[in-house]
Amino acid sequence: MKPTRLILGMAALWAATGWHLPAQPSAHYPPGIEGIKGATLPPPGVYFRDYNLFYYASRLNDAGGDEIGSADPNAFIYANVPRVLWITDWKLLGGNLGFDALLPLQYTDLRINTPGGRFDDSTFGIGDLFAEVTLSWHLPQADFSVGYGPWAPTGDSSASDPTAPGAGFWTHMFTAGMTWYMDTERRWALAALCRYEINHEDRDSDWRPGQVFTVDYGLSYAVTPAIDLGIAGYFQTRTTGNRGAQAPTTDREKVAGIGPEVVLFCSKLGLFTSVRYQYEFLAESRLQGHTGVITLTRRF
Repeated sequence: MKPTRLILGMAALWAATGWHLPAQPSAHYPPGIEGIKGATLPPPGVYFRDYNLFYYASRLNDAGGDEIGSADPNAFIYANVPRVLWITDWKLLGGNLGFDALLPLQYTDLRINTPGGRFDDSTFGIGDLFAEVTLSWHLPQADFSVGYGPWAPTGDSSASDPTAPGAGFWTHMFTAGMTWYMDTERRWALAALCRYEINHEDRDSDWRPGQVFTVDYGLSYAVTPAIDLGIAGYFQTRTTGNRGAQAPTTDREKVAGIGPEVVLFCSKLGLFTSVRYQYEFLAESRLQGHTGVITLTRRF
C-alpha cells in the first residue's frame, strides 16, 4: 500500500540544500490500516477483506513539527486494497499457519508550492504487491500473531512524481502482535500490532530508504456480540537514515494519530464492517492530516 510514499518525507521539498520534488520515503505500510483487535487473525477458513483508505492533509511540517506555511499543500489519497486470507488447520509451534496477499489500487491528488512553481498532479494506478505467511494462536484471554512478507515493486514508480502508485523498491516486512482480553467475558480488549520494514535500493534513483517501525493499537469494548466500540491509534517512525547520494532527506519522519472506531457484524451476510477515523496529532518531516478507513471482511 503505497500511500505513505506521499505522506512521508514531504519536508524534503523545502530542504536548504536544494528544493526539488523527489519520490517520497520510506514505508510501504500505511499506519492506521488496522485498528481495534488488529493483532487477531481469524480462525481457519478463507476470507476476503477489502480496505478502503482515505487520507487528506493540508499541512506540511518540518523536522521540529512546525508548519511550513509557504508550502500550502493539499493532498488527497484513496486506496482500495483487496486482500485474500487463508488460515489453515496446519499447526506449527502450536499456531495456525496462514497465507495472505493484497494488491492496492490507488488514486492520489497532490498540490503543493515549490520554488519552481506549484506542483499539481493526480494519478490512478495499481500499487505494489504484498504476500505474507503468518502464524496465529488463540488462548482464552489473548490472541497472538506473527508474520513475514515481502513487498514487490509491481506498481509504476517515479523519481520526480510522488503521486506514482508504486514505491520503486523491495521491502521485507516483519509483523508481531497481541490482543489481550482484560475480562473473562472477553468484552474489553487491548491490542497492539507492530510492523518493521527493511527496504532495498530504489530502482529510480541512487538511494536506499531507511528502516521503518509502525504500531497500530486499540482499546475496545464489545457492547453486544455484533457491535464493538473503541479507540484506535497509530505511531510510525523511520528508525535508520536514508542512504545514498540521491537520498531525499536525512530527517527521520514520524507521525501519530488516534480516533474512534466501530465494528459491526451482520450475521445474515456473514459480514464484518469496520469504520475508523484518526486525527494526526503529531507529524515531523511530513504531511499532517486525517485518516479514514472502511474495512469489509467476509468468510467464504
